[in-house]
Amino acid sequence: MNRRGEPTLVEQAQAVLQRNWTGRFTKPSPRLYPYQWSWDSAYIAIGYAHYDLERAQKELRTLFAGQWRNGLLPHIIFNFSRGPRVYFPGPDFWQTRRSPHAPKRRRTSGIVQPPIHATAVLRVYQSANDGEQVRPFLAEIFPKLKAWHEYLYRERDPYQEGLVYIRHPWESGQDNSPIWDNALARMELKSEQIPAYRRVDTQTVDAAERPTDSEYDRYIYLVRMFSERNYDEAAIWPDCPFLVQDVVFNTLLCQANRDLAEIAHILGEDGRLFIEWADQTGYAINQKLWSKTDRIYYDYDLNSKELITEPAVAGFIPLFAHIPDQTRAQNMYGHLNSDSFWKMGDSGYPVPSYDKHAPKYLPNRYWRGPVWMNMDWLLAQGLEHYGYQAYADALWHTIVELPKHHGFFEYFDPRTGTGYGAYDFSWTAALLIDTLERKPHILAEIA
Repeated sequence: MNRRGEPTLVEQAQAVLQRNWTGRFTKPSPRLYPYQWSWDSAYIAIGYAHYDLERAQKELRTLFAGQWRNGLLPHIIFNFSRGPRVYFPGPDFWQTRRSPHAPKRRRTSGIVQPPIHATAVLRVYQSANDGEQVRPFLAEIFPKLKAWHEYLYRERDPYQEGLVYIRHPWESGQDNSPIWDNALARMELKSEQIPAYRRVDTQTVDAAERPTDSEYDRYIYLVRMFSERNYDEAAIWPDCPFLVQDVVFNTLLCQANRDLAEIAHILGEDGRLFIEWADQTGYAINQKLWSKTDRIYYDYDLNSKELITEPAVAGFIPLFAHIPDQTRAQNMYGHLNSDSFWKMGDSGYPVPSYDKHAPKYLPNRYWRGPVWMNMDWLLAQGLEHYGYQAYADALWHTIVELPKHHGFFEYFDPRTGTGYGAYDFSWTAALLIDTLERKPHILAEIA
């Protein structure tokens, strides 16, 4: 409590996580996302690690309890003991039990999300005052992380490039980004190809802030395709209409490999394979996904065999994993620190998720323009590494200032700071907690 008897900002963030805590895991939000989401839980565990190590570990243990036998870590773990059943697509639509690899005692989705989990596990360990206190957790989770990474390189890298593909926009975590527009537009669906369904998300959040019905038709078509093929990757990828080597996904995998190698070292295990994977993926990102002309990294469409030249903030995230050299980082910074995204000293909040001057920019629509806390958090760490401290500080301030003045929303308008999407959003709270642990001086610097 502060001197006026009001909860401090950190206490408010902790209260958000407490309201979303189910006893085993933390919901991303009370209504829109009532179950456990994969990369959300990783960010959430990083926040918990600063004040409740046991809960941070339980968060990740519960997530990995839904891991498939082939190593796939699903993007949703369904839990019906708490919370509403009103969610689509639910487990009956996913039909993941058609796969021999799906768990028998857990109901899950059949796709994945960005692999930031080894990074989260290492951060939990590093947050402990006594590393030995967390060592049993590391030993328990290490083989599960290894199986997760092995799955990605075995099943999602058919050309053995070191770049894994995603097969659904949801696997990127950036569901309706303009990055996917052309690939989705190529899916010319007839009405009979679209499964019958009823959206639930637009009953909770304004439809103007969510993906369109046309986008959703294609999302659901892909889910049905995967289930009809029993989630067998060998049957899916040869003619899957959506196959993309995603910048953010592969960047987080690169860093997660390095962090997994560090976990192996702590445990006395051999981590050389993970370093080899990290080096191969980092090299492939640099060689295949970089645009010298545009000074940004782009996703690669495996079907059209070309870069997807959509200017999203995702293209700067390789800074987080220290993938570009200093010269390239300087070129990237020049693009980031411009009117296209957010120029130092400008009004508004950094960083919009899409180029403000691009025709598809929409400041209030999900991944087509709003500010997202996780992107700022990743980017701030990368910018600090390359010496761009002032810009990184602006991002750290944003992570604190937006929820302080506008609430713990899912995403925010880069012009005004207005919050959109789900309220009481868990990773917004968790990353604020982490930021204030790193930068406690920020609270005194914002009005």
